[in-house]
Amino acid sequence: MTAVADAPAPQSTIAPGASVLADARSQLRTATDVLGYDRGVYEMLATPRREVTVSIPLRRDDGTHEVLVGHRVQHNFSRGPAKGGLRYSPDVTLDEVRALAMWMTWKCALLDVPYGGAKGGVRIDPREHSQAELERVTRRYTSEISPLIGPERDIPAPDIGTDENTMAWMMDTYSVQQGHTVLGVTTGKPISLGGSLGRATATSRGVAHVAFAALADRGITVHGATAAVQGFGKVGRYTARFLAEAGMKVVAVSDQYGAIADERGLDVPALEAHVDATGSVVGFTGSDVLDGSALLELDVDLLVPAAVEGVLNAGNAERVKAKAIVEGANGPTTPEADEVFRRNDILVAPDILANAGGVVVSYFEWVQSSQAFWWSADEVESRLAARMDIAWRDVNTAARQRGLALRDAATVLAVERVAQAHLLRGLYP
Repeated sequence: MTAVADAPAPQSTIAPGASVLADARSQLRTATDVLGYDRGVYEMLATPRREVTVSIPLRRDDGTHEVLVGHRVQHNFSRGPAKGGLRYSPDVTLDEVRALAMWMTWKCALLDVPYGGAKGGVRIDPREHSQAELERVTRRYTSEISPLIGPERDIPAPDIGTDENTMAWMMDTYSVQQGHTVLGVTTGKPISLGGSLGRATATSRGVAHVAFAALADRGITVHGATAAVQGFGKVGRYTARFLAEAGMKVVAVSDQYGAIADERGLDVPALEAHVDATGSVVGFTGSDVLDGSALLELDVDLLVPAAVEGVLNAGNAERVKAKAIVEGANGPTTPEADEVFRRNDILVAPDILANAGGVVVSYFEWVQSSQAFWWSADEVESRLAARMDIAWRDVNTAARQRGLALRDAATVLAVERVAQAHLLRGLYP
């Protein structure tokens, strides 16, 4: 059964999700104050246009049954159809999904991608379910939300706990219901099903582009500079690879099982092979064991938090020594930590800029699907680099002109673009 979530579902009161949503709204409030917008504009931009909560009955492989809960939040449509990932995590809450959908709206606007923001989530631990069970969950979730998605309505993509297989199942389920193949309903699909070359590593490439620009801004030469990467999943793994390929020393990485370090610089290709063989960075030959929280406090040139929200906060911000922080994850820095970093002159490249490479190449995939014409990997990567460079320059210019930190400048730019689109379109009726 599908239910429109007019009132918050019980799980939305869980503190972490509520905290993330409060952070997102705080950033929006700052931007609307800078822009001189009244409270009505703030309320319009702070409130999702549509959100649904669905129950997902699952028949386990052993014949038992359980019921999961899923959400889809469509935050804004002023600049185009909604766009945003689908995550599978035991920590999913409705408030978290609301916050992530809002950040997606700003991210799309900042990179001048003609989408609004959306996000989806299912409260499930994918590590505790078989591939067949995950397929059944995905197809049921897609069936429940199918009236709300589509190439011109809302286009899901992979996120934490989901991948190209998830997107293939979603695309197939939606297509079966429509009676014909609809490649553009999802992005991040396998290449053989209309996916784009370069999509799998796009977020990481964007993070690397911004990291190099941030280091240059601080007068730091990329070759030989040191980096620590928190998270070794879809974003962190390839970010570490691209940083190492550029000549940086990746001295520490972590995943959900632990952290490792080597002050000489980790052999990233060998580490990737180790992770493929063992499932974790832990136990990598020649590395030292490191406490996961200590990674965030290492004395490095670059810190890339590429895991989850809120890891840089009031409790550890004063101990962070990195010269630049480039956010691979969504919302890894709380407002309290941001204030500390401003005071300590630590450059922070915000998530809506730094990790926007994924949505940019998702847009490229959507365009290719609509045209049935596919670009080369070099074309995709050159177009991505151009978009990231323009966005970096725009944010830096706005920061200097308005005397703002990069996060505030990026949010102001994005909010202004969304608000202008809304005001030009007007209200109906």
